Amino acid sequence: MSRFHPFILSMVTKKNRLLTGIAFVAAFLITTSFSPPSFQIGLLKYSGGGDWYANPTSLPNLVKFANRNLSTNINEDIATVDVGSPELMNYPFIHMTGHGNVVFSDQEIQNLRNYLIGGGFLHIDDNYGMDKYIRPQLKRVFPELELLELPFDHAIYHQKYNFQNGLPKIHEHDGKPPQGFGLIYEGRLIVFYTYECDLGDGWEDPAVHGDSDATRQKALQMGANILQYVFTTKQ
Repeated sequence: MSRFHPFILSMVTKKNRLLTGIAFVAAFLITTSFSPPSFQIGLLKYSGGGDWYANPTSLPNLVKFANRNLSTNINEDIATVDVGSPELMNYPFIHMTGHGNVVFSDQEIQNLRNYLIGGGFLHIDDNYGMDKYIRPQLKRVFPELELLELPFDHAIYHQKYNFQNGLPKIHEHDGKPPQGFGLIYEGRLIVFYTYECDLGDGWEDPAVHGDSDATRQKALQMGANILQYVFTTKQ
């Protein structure tokens, strides 16, 4: 009998190259008979002048938290990958952040679309000021899809940690309520966009922003939920 989940096997027929990197990771993670392998997640590097490199301690801290609390085995070294690089296909989970402008070339648009359709997942965290730039770029990637606000009962908010009211509010920004938006392709959530929330700031070292332990815990727990959702949920 195959060791791999039927959903993963069906995906393999669609995008061979991407899923040699992604499907095997996901298959092992959702198969209880095997210990999860070590794998790596990536930080998206993009053009346009926005600070894609913001929050340098955030992803390593999130990975440590997930490994400790979810029994994952994620490499604590975070890869940096260009949006147009074929190396994008090697990472099952990509995180994107920044405060400012985002510009994708036509080639990058196609590369990112192929990655997401093929089984990859993109988490975008607005670090304040990114919203008006990222929305038009996402529309270029998926002109046929609408960026929809996810309801509070969506599974991403109810993994190991329950967030009955959706995203936690980590930083004030404009004082608006935090919102979680998604792009859904053929029934699968492929992009999760966190707005007016700033999870990444909450993942950073305590001295960076001076957030309370309780605030940092909420941010890390929600981040762990995102990882758990991506790697254990059949969509």
